[in-house]
Amino acid sequence: MEQNVSFDKFNLHPKLLKALSEAGYTEPTEVQFKTIMKVAEGLDIRASAQTGTGKTAAFLLPALNQLTKPQEKHSKLPRVLILAPTRELAIQIESQVDKYAKYLPNIKKACIYGGVPYHKQLRSLSRQCDLLIATPGRLIDLLLQGKVNLSRIEMFVLDEADRMLDMGFVEPVNQIAAATPKKRQTLLFSATLEGTVTQFSNQLMRDPVDIVVHGKQAKHENIKQNLHYVDDIEHKNRLLDHLLAEDNVDNAIVFTSTKRHADKLVGELYDKGFSTAALHGDMSQRQRTRTIAQLRSGKIKVLVATDVAARGIDVQSITHVFNFDLPRNIEDYVHRIGRTGRAGAKGTALSFASNRDNVLVKKIQDFTGQKMDVVVVPGFEPSKKQRPAPSRQKPRPQFGNRKPGSGKPRSKPGSFSKPAGFGKSRGKPGGKPSGKPGGKPSARPPRKQAGQQRRRGK
Repeated sequence: MEQNVSFDKFNLHPKLLKALSEAGYTEPTEVQFKTIMKVAEGLDIRASAQTGTGKTAAFLLPALNQLTKPQEKHSKLPRVLILAPTRELAIQIESQVDKYAKYLPNIKKACIYGGVPYHKQLRSLSRQCDLLIATPGRLIDLLLQGKVNLSRIEMFVLDEADRMLDMGFVEPVNQIAAATPKKRQTLLFSATLEGTVTQFSNQLMRDPVDIVVHGKQAKHENIKQNLHYVDDIEHKNRLLDHLLAEDNVDNAIVFTSTKRHADKLVGELYDKGFSTAALHGDMSQRQRTRTIAQLRSGKIKVLVATDVAARGIDVQSITHVFNFDLPRNIEDYVHRIGRTGRAGAKGTALSFASNRDNVLVKKIQDFTGQKMDVVVVPGFEPSKKQRPAPSRQKPRPQFGNRKPGSGKPRSKPGSFSKPAGFGKSRGKPGGKPSGKPGGKPSARPPRKQAGQQRRRGK
């Protein structure tokens, strides 16, 4: 990236530049520098970028700049569509639009997502809507009802595409894309550009330009990553209570594997005097919005969340993230710990694991390229001896590739011959062997034959 590059280089609208200056944006981040110019050229972009890298501005600034240009034919229909996997992320994107489009009052937006009544969202869609932010579920619902028209979309943005795939939104996204013009510009942002994400994006994009702002192994040098070995759930609970009570914990997110466990843990922490609340998919949007507001204001110190609900949370005061349960999806680990250490601040991520989690721990460390420091808190030592993660076993030799002197080789390499004395088959050739290996066939006739004999009176 070039040194001392300013946003003036991107030929953005003066009113956008004014809003950026007031927001304290002095120079673009790496993903913004690599993306904005390419988007301005009309190219399809496929970018690998984590949350916290400035990727939202990387697609919002060129999208808003596009909306400052007059249409060939005036229409009240949306020109830019941004899909987000969760309600929280959609709301966060909407707040960023308000910040960047502060001096562009003629640009109208709408944000639609599930968990809230339809009437407000339908009212915003019935008026002029230049930029539409939506979650796939609610948008496909309105599309099927004929309440939204995407025939004038010029730019289609998919944010956190990897999460959309994890949540099973492949078919809805394909249906939504089919409702937009074929000549649209498509921008896709994902934590990785591998496997299913690449295959999925190839169906939606035309000769996309790949932009990678980090390697596969995302670095979090400003986040201290600790690993605590525990014996069982009771050990986890006692250790969590102790660590949350430490003075340096201002606000914390505790990640659990299930919604039910999140609610249970909230009750236990509340009984112990912690100001806490849950955040998961079973809550209404009003409850979730209120919970995030209370976390930002300091009324809540500890948020107990599941992966889906916490995606897109941007609260600067989070000092600690606890992986009470390790994520089964390795990429979720990166998204979890990214809730702390925001905007260059220092953060701490603590993971609880038992010996049976060692393989998962190794996979996480291989993926991030960083090692978690094993920490033992006096008085909370695990009683079970820690076992290192098993190393990869060497592949077994193929049949026939025996070492010299290891036994008599088979007649043909790779062949499998029937051992002598395995037993004779009854009935047709290739039938199942009867009796014990090497023994005589059973004298009892098969069931079908015995039944026929009884019916004949034999």
